[in-house]
Amino acid sequence: MKYALVTAAGFAAAFMMTGNAAQAQQQDPNCTSDAESVWDMSAQEVESFYACMEDWMKQCYAQNGHDVGSVYRDWTVTSTRPAVAGAHSNRLLQTFANDAAAEQYLKFETDGVEMPAGAVLAKESFALKDGKGVIGPLFIMTKLEEGSSPETDDWHYSGLTNTGDEMRVSQSFCHDCHVSWEAQDMMAYPLEEVRVSN
Repeated sequence: MKYALVTAAGFAAAFMMTGNAAQAQQQDPNCTSDAESVWDMSAQEVESFYACMEDWMKQCYAQNGHDVGSVYRDWTVTSTRPAVAGAHSNRLLQTFANDAAAEQYLKFETDGVEMPAGAVLAKESFALKDGKGVIGPLFIMTKLEEGSSPETDDWHYSGLTNTGDEMRVSQSFCHDCHVSWEAQDMMAYPLEEVRVSN
């Protein structure tokens, strides 16, 4: 499976923060690791790190009452633990699927995939900085009605900052990356070793 890599500058340009969110780094001094980066963490270390981070992440994304940020943790989780895939600025990622998305997404099919309108995926992201956990954006993909957005194959890309503020997102930037998974209806899946059994 191929993963499109983007530079930090390009990623930042595609996901612009609104309001005063740019000033928030959201580091938790209680969630720490001796690893130099998330790439160096064992599966057990990732699980422990996430156990420390997850309630805090939920609160951060939900604090402004966003219609996805406040409910996504009630959706179906699609992996057994977060993992680094290389995209999304080398953060640890954990994807949740709403009811409309879960059945199809959890098949993890690689050809001929068509998601129904109303399917929504929410991807938590977090990283390690100076040994402490840092919350990244909540990345959101929403499948629109057929013909609503031909240039993005009827997907709408959005995101929330770690303060729950909506981000201005370049639709073309996101889609140019996700088109790498065109046969999967533009969806990247969790790494195979962490996918949940359907």
